[in-house]
Amino acid sequence: MTETGLVDMEQVLTGLRAVAEPTRLRLLALCAHGDLTVSELTQILGQSQPRVSRHLKLLCDAGLLERLPEGSWVFYRLRRDGPAGMMARQVLGMLPVDDNGFARDRDRLAAVRRARAEAASHYFRENAARWGEIRSLHVDDGEVERRLIELIPPVAVRALLDIGTGTGRILELFGSRGVSGVGIDLSREMLQIARANLDRAGLKDCYVRQGDMYQLPWSEPAFDAVTIHQVLHFADEPAEAIAEAARVLRPGGRMAIADFAPHDLDYLRSEHAHRRLGFSDEEVTQWIAAAGLVPGPVVHLPGKKLTVSLWPAERPLAGQTH
Repeated sequence: MTETGLVDMEQVLTGLRAVAEPTRLRLLALCAHGDLTVSELTQILGQSQPRVSRHLKLLCDAGLLERLPEGSWVFYRLRRDGPAGMMARQVLGMLPVDDNGFARDRDRLAAVRRARAEAASHYFRENAARWGEIRSLHVDDGEVERRLIELIPPVAVRALLDIGTGTGRILELFGSRGVSGVGIDLSREMLQIARANLDRAGLKDCYVRQGDMYQLPWSEPAFDAVTIHQVLHFADEPAEAIAEAARVLRPGGRMAIADFAPHDLDYLRSEHAHRRLGFSDEEVTQWIAAAGLVPGPVVHLPGKKLTVSLWPAERPLAGQTH
């Protein structure tokens, strides 16, 4: 953007040159449906990987696509913000929806998504018993989600960050209420499940990426809300994770942490890799305050053997004291 608020002419020309080729238009249309790898795009288009990669590079250089590295993989998605994102949406709006070529691409994309969903489902089946055992010990997930929605009303949220997103359930919860969101997780297997779930729910404004909760890939505050749901008990340094989450929270933004209250189920350490056997209200609220946030009233939801606690917090507005 220029100082007058107009799109830079050179940026317009670069974008138009980037999309002025049939394969690149097909790539732009496909990436509007969600995150896709080079190999998936190659499979859909029936072209060689080097050729597809060259086209993707041109679209990324023009700012029309985002490139998201994830270990040895790279995902591509449509840019949705800024002048380039606006241009991408305008170009897509001009494409004929009934074109046979685009229709074939959508059919092949559906097949890729089915394969992705089956792989995610297989991993989930292999681990369902492990997760189900823990769920049976605490209050129903639906009650926790209802309280999260009360603590962070979706109507006040434009951009949500879900740290340790796992299956992407929190993104689904808020995304179905019109919130744009991004989830980060270190586990490629969990990200695979999350992507399949977001695909199934049709949530194009929510996506996931591989990331470290101690080093979030944003240089400045970018979110109106941050959720940390059942993650801290795996963390070596929970206070640092909270501080890093607070760093990317905008003034007036809200954070909600959901985890277990202190308990004595020691086998969760040896069998489920829990680092901490719950957290006291005092220590979590101290971490929240040390991160520059204002703690809110804590919510406790007792279960069979585990109590889920929800610790809300808010980033003060500029000049606001607490």
